[in-house]
Amino acid sequence: MNKAELAQALSEKLNVSKREAEDMINAFVDLTIATLKKGDEVVLTGFGAFSAKTRAARTGVNPQKPTEKIQIPAVKVPKFKAGKALKDALKAS
Repeated sequence: MNKAELAQALSEKLNVSKREAEDMINAFVDLTIATLKKGDEVVLTGFGAFSAKTRAARTGVNPQKPTEKIQIPAVKVPKFKAGKALKDALKAS
């Protein structure tokens, strides 16, 4: 399911226009990104938790020149941990 299909499904389920559903999705995405940038977590009980994790700096290998070592800098990456209700729903199917 892509963003447009999700907006369509939300508009039908909530009896709102497709535009309003798209605005809700965009607001959720924007708020989640802003919260993760601050270093906080977004928890949807039963569904899961979004967080930002710092991946440590490390030494890697240049794939074009395997003898050459390169330094890969530390970076923040998004992380999602599924909640119990989501895990149980998928196990049941």
